[in-house]
Amino acid sequence: MSYTKYRVDKVAARKLRIEAGAFIKRLRLAHDPKLTQRALADKLKLDYYTFISQVETGTARVPPENLVGWAKALEVDSQEFAKKLLSYYDPHTHKALFPRKR
Repeated sequence: MSYTKYRVDKVAARKLRIEAGAFIKRLRLAHDPKLTQRALADKLKLDYYTFISQVETGTARVPPENLVGWAKALEVDSQEFAKKLLSYYDPHTHKALFPRKR
Protein backbone atom coordinates (compact mmCIF):
# COMPACT_ATOMS: atom_id res chain seq x y z
CA MET A 1 0.00 0.00 0.00
CA SER A 2 1.24 3.45 -0.88
CA TYR A 3 1.09 6.14 1.78
CA THR A 4 2.00 8.94 -0.57
CA LYS A 5 -1.51 9.31 -2.01
CA TYR A 6 -4.63 9.96 -0.04
CA ARG A 7 -7.19 7.56 -1.39
CA VAL A 8 -10.61 9.08 -1.86
CA ASP A 9 -13.77 7.29 -2.87
CA LYS A 10 -15.57 10.22 -4.47
CA VAL A 11 -18.94 8.48 -4.60
CA ALA A 12 -18.79 7.56 -0.91
CA ALA A 13 -17.56 11.06 0.01
CA ARG A 14 -20.48 12.62 -1.89
CA LYS A 15 -22.93 10.29 -0.13
CA LEU A 16 -21.52 11.28 3.27
CA ARG A 17 -21.78 15.01 2.41
CA ILE A 18 -25.44 14.46 1.49
CA GLU A 19 -25.98 12.70 4.84
CA ALA A 20 -24.24 15.59 6.62
CA GLY A 21 -26.53 18.05 4.87
CA ALA A 22 -29.60 16.08 5.90
CA PHE A 23 -28.31 16.07 9.48
CA ILE A 24 -27.92 19.87 9.43
CA LYS A 25 -31.36 20.32 7.90
CA ARG A 26 -32.87 18.13 10.65
CA LEU A 27 -31.12 20.27 13.27
CA ARG A 28 -32.37 23.48 11.65
CA LEU A 29 -35.96 22.31 11.55
CA ALA A 30 -35.82 20.70 15.00
CA HIS A 31 -34.52 23.97 16.43
CA ASP A 32 -37.43 25.88 14.94
CA PRO A 33 -39.71 24.43 12.23
CA LYS A 34 -40.09 27.97 10.87
CA LEU A 35 -36.32 28.63 10.71
CA THR A 36 -35.73 29.12 7.00
CA GLN A 37 -32.44 28.78 5.22
CA ARG A 38 -32.44 32.55 4.81
CA ALA A 39 -33.01 33.08 8.55
CA LEU A 40 -30.18 30.70 9.39
CA ALA A 41 -27.92 32.53 6.94
CA ASP A 42 -28.83 35.80 8.67
CA LYS A 43 -27.94 34.30 12.07
CA LEU A 44 -24.61 33.22 10.60
CA LYS A 45 -24.08 36.63 8.95
CA LEU A 46 -23.65 34.99 5.54
CA ASP A 47 -23.86 37.12 2.43
CA TYR A 48 -25.77 34.44 0.51
CA TYR A 49 -28.47 32.25 1.99
CA THR A 50 -27.98 29.84 -0.90
CA PHE A 51 -24.89 28.56 0.90
CA ILE A 52 -27.22 26.95 3.46
CA SER A 53 -28.95 25.12 0.62
CA GLN A 54 -25.60 24.00 -0.76
CA VAL A 55 -24.59 22.60 2.64
CA GLU A 56 -27.95 20.90 3.15
CA THR A 57 -27.81 19.24 -0.28
CA GLY A 58 -24.21 18.12 0.15
CA THR A 59 -22.64 20.31 -2.51
CA ALA A 60 -20.80 22.35 0.12
CA ARG A 61 -19.42 21.72 3.59
CA VAL A 62 -19.53 23.73 6.77
CA PRO A 63 -16.09 25.36 6.87
CA PRO A 64 -14.09 24.09 9.87
CA GLU A 65 -13.47 27.61 11.12
CA ASN A 66 -17.25 28.15 11.31
CA LEU A 67 -18.29 24.99 13.16
CA VAL A 68 -18.78 26.75 16.49
CA GLY A 69 -20.84 29.52 14.89
CA TRP A 70 -23.09 27.02 13.15
CA ALA A 71 -23.54 25.07 16.39
CA LYS A 72 -24.49 28.26 18.24
CA ALA A 73 -26.92 29.28 15.49
CA LEU A 74 -28.55 25.84 15.64
CA GLU A 75 -28.39 25.90 19.46
CA VAL A 76 -26.55 22.59 19.78
CA ASP A 77 -23.40 21.57 21.64
CA SER A 78 -20.44 22.67 19.51
CA GLN A 79 -18.25 19.68 20.39
CA GLU A 80 -20.96 17.16 19.53
CA PHE A 81 -21.78 19.07 16.35
CA ALA A 82 -18.14 19.12 15.25
CA LYS A 83 -17.71 15.45 16.14
CA LYS A 84 -20.77 14.45 14.12
CA LEU A 85 -19.72 16.50 11.09
CA LEU A 86 -16.23 15.03 11.30
CA SER A 87 -17.82 11.58 11.01
CA TYR A 88 -19.29 12.68 7.67
CA TYR A 89 -16.55 14.93 6.30
CA ASP A 90 -13.50 12.95 7.44
CA PRO A 91 -14.56 9.49 8.60
CA HIS A 92 -10.98 8.19 8.81
CA THR A 93 -9.94 10.87 11.30
CA HIS A 94 -13.19 10.43 13.20
CA LYS A 95 -12.56 6.69 13.50
CA ALA A 96 -9.01 7.29 14.72
CA LEU A 97 -10.15 9.78 17.35
CA PHE A 98 -13.33 8.02 18.42
CA PRO A 99 -13.00 4.27 17.94
CA ARG A 100 -16.13 2.26 18.50
CA LYS A 101 -16.28 0.61 21.86
CA ARG A 102 -17.21 -3.05 21.82
